[in-house]
Amino acid sequence: MTDTAADRNQLPAVVSDPLEPLPLLRRELRTGPLGLSGREAARRLAVYGPNEVRQTARTSIVRELLRQLAHPLALLLWAAAALAFIAAIAVLGWAIIAVILVNAGFALVQERQAEKAVETLARYLPAQAEVVRDGQTQHVPARDLVPGDLVVLEEGARIPADARLTEGGIEADLSMLTGESTPVERLAGPGLQGMPLLQEPNLVFSGTTATEGQARAIVFATGDRTELGRIAALSQRTRREPSPLERQVKRVAWLIAAVAVVMGAVFLVTGVAVGLPLTDSLMFAIGLLVANVPEGLLPTITLALAVGVRVLARQGAVIKRLSAVETLGSTNVICTDKTGTLTRNAMRLHELWTPQQPTGAGQVTAELLRAAALCTAVTRESDGRLHGDATEIALVEGAAQHGIPLDLADRDTARRAHFRFDPRLRLMSVVQASDPELMRVIVKGAPEAVLGRLAEGEPAGQAQDAAAALAGSGMRVLAVAVRELPSGTAAPEQRQQAERDLRLLGLVGLYDPPRPEVAAAVERCHEAGLTVHIVTGDNGATAAAVARSVGIGVPRLHVVDQSEAIDDHELDHLLRVPGTEIVFARSSPETKLKVADALRAHGQIVAMTGDGVNDAPALHRAHIGVAMGLSGTDVAREASTMVLTDDNFATIVTAIESGRRVYDNVRKFIVYIFAHLTPEVVPFIVFALSAGTVPLPLTVLQILAIDLGTETLPALALGRERAEPGVMSRPPRPSGQGVISKDMLVRSGGWLGSVSAVLVMSAFFYVLWRAGWHPGDPTGPGTPLHHAYLTATTATFAGIVTCQVGTAIAARTDHAALRDIGFFTNPLLLAGIAFELAFTAALVYTPVLQHLFGTAALPLDVVLLVAVFPPLVWGTDEIRRWVRRRCGGSVR
Repeated sequence: MTDTAADRNQLPAVVSDPLEPLPLLRRELRTGPLGLSGREAARRLAVYGPNEVRQTARTSIVRELLRQLAHPLALLLWAAAALAFIAAIAVLGWAIIAVILVNAGFALVQERQAEKAVETLARYLPAQAEVVRDGQTQHVPARDLVPGDLVVLEEGARIPADARLTEGGIEADLSMLTGESTPVERLAGPGLQGMPLLQEPNLVFSGTTATEGQARAIVFATGDRTELGRIAALSQRTRREPSPLERQVKRVAWLIAAVAVVMGAVFLVTGVAVGLPLTDSLMFAIGLLVANVPEGLLPTITLALAVGVRVLARQGAVIKRLSAVETLGSTNVICTDKTGTLTRNAMRLHELWTPQQPTGAGQVTAELLRAAALCTAVTRESDGRLHGDATEIALVEGAAQHGIPLDLADRDTARRAHFRFDPRLRLMSVVQASDPELMRVIVKGAPEAVLGRLAEGEPAGQAQDAAAALAGSGMRVLAVAVRELPSGTAAPEQRQQAERDLRLLGLVGLYDPPRPEVAAAVERCHEAGLTVHIVTGDNGATAAAVARSVGIGVPRLHVVDQSEAIDDHELDHLLRVPGTEIVFARSSPETKLKVADALRAHGQIVAMTGDGVNDAPALHRAHIGVAMGLSGTDVAREASTMVLTDDNFATIVTAIESGRRVYDNVRKFIVYIFAHLTPEVVPFIVFALSAGTVPLPLTVLQILAIDLGTETLPALALGRERAEPGVMSRPPRPSGQGVISKDMLVRSGGWLGSVSAVLVMSAFFYVLWRAGWHPGDPTGPGTPLHHAYLTATTATFAGIVTCQVGTAIAARTDHAALRDIGFFTNPLLLAGIAFELAFTAALVYTPVLQHLFGTAALPLDVVLLVAVFPPLVWGTDEIRRWVRRRCGGSVR
């Protein structure tokens, strides 16, 4: 069927107000009790499109691979490989290409761990929907639903689109949208103006579930226009930005590339100008490029972050993106939920309040407990555990603990009516028969809702004051009231008839205690300079009490009672107040997104917790989105960066500490890797400046053997180094601070590198001079000094490796002395050192590898000479750090 302009004009517009009177809604959607015709449904499908959450196209693997191959470090290596092929050194060219592919492979694996929140959202839609068309009930693919369709909802069915009930009623599980576990009642009837959309009593939403009842509903939104589609659109618009480490490594890579190209070009021209053959000049340029590129940097960082991910997983935090480990280390604000994260999510009956009565208080309390337990909908599973709302389970268990056990079967047998919890009224009620003639209405709910339905003369004011005091102590407060029905009276059929003229039994205070480890974790946050805000749907008094009990809000706590109403200007003002931690109460997922955006605009690195489907945009937007592994939805887990397997706030703090340790360790092995650039570059500079009178002290293949062979395992072992003392006693690093600082470059290249360069060049000249070499003597193949030259380059190679050993030991600490952490506390580093020494011995003494890498066996005196390099390199750096500590400086 074609879609003409005339047809389009006859179709209904997208409904902007599904709450208008039902006849008007039906007229606008041109539908009725018989549903749409098949032809009309097909025409609307052509206009509105399929009822599905659309997904943006993912970048192809080929395109991502090409992007990795065009990384600045990769481009530099491509240039080196091209020069190698031009100089007819094919083995070297292919070796460099292999290095490029290995680096790109590591990066590609990391990039393909993309978020799948939209794909998971799509899985919430059912495959089939029951719909009335042409007056007949039929099953159609859910993707073919259109606005105006009349859908049939049955118990247990997944709701296929946003719709307004026209007949009947259901209980709907909206937890994936609201985060509230209790099903809510949805009935055909008029809408209420001013209510949030998700709380409207006659609306149901795509992707949620009908847990009880039967109903019919008119579809008013499909596909991307549904609440589910809106969340998906937000999730796709809030794209992940590169982590600080990713940005900094790329910036440093461009810097290294620029320096290497400029040095290569300058010395290439210089070599030709001083009369070096073109082949030698090209060899020099290749060597300079390769020596300036830390080939092992990217794979080493990737593998070290992967190790951090495994460590965090054992501690209860599953990291989904490798670079997030480093981002954790720079986090300075945590926005956390309350229930289940700061608290145990184990509601318990904590306190009772009853009006002053002349009768015994014990009798009144027993009546209050029994009535509260009867006014519940909990069930008992086959294993004996209670199932249902956590608050109601707490009431039943609390009554049993006070000697008033409840038989659930007897409760259900004696129940004559049940008016389920209504989120608008904030109460529920039941009619229970104590014997065939006597019945009693029991009502429980929010104090202000119940107290407004008391009979004249009941102590409403006194109870309101008591309720405020209990809420101020961090308790959830419920009021319980009753009304005895006259003998022979039938059970009320409507709740308005039941919930009136009540007699107050009292108040129950339910307490969800904080997790015992949270207070210590919050204290560690404050010591580390982190700010903790609470973003919760609970009321302000309860959330503030929980905050104070765990130490949040020291020295100043500010409570925003209605967070949804806060504007950007007021929010910015609050976030600028120093030393203030905020409770955002009665917040929605949109509030979380607003808070995350504001904190990012203030230059903060934000960790945000969430568990519901519509938390996905905020979890995307935060630098670290933290989903709950026990109570969270699949969408929240997919949208997050980190999943807590225990839903515990303390695990977030542990993850931040691990992130700081990993960041410090990344800096340590960058110091370790960059320290070897100087002794690798200096031989080529000496070769160029001497105009070839000094033969090349190091071959390009030997450099590759160092960068990809000997230094990799010790670098990885440095990634497993324990945290230095005081890692959580310093403030978070500024978000703009580079992972590579001036002090690091001075330490690595200027100090450790210079010491290493002097030592290895000393070994090179020692071997040549011992063989009688003089500047300018030929050392090529067939000359008397050729073997001595091979031995000298091998001494340079072995000297760099042994200097690596000293550098690895020195790099274990940034400022502390080695004795503070212990020499043997990192067995992996000792194993890595043993491997690199064994690998070096294989290259030096194995004939096949000697021929490939241009090495020769070292005599004993040369071995003894290079063996003293490690303590010399480490010792000089130990002295430097001692001087800095005495002067009150820092090595950072």
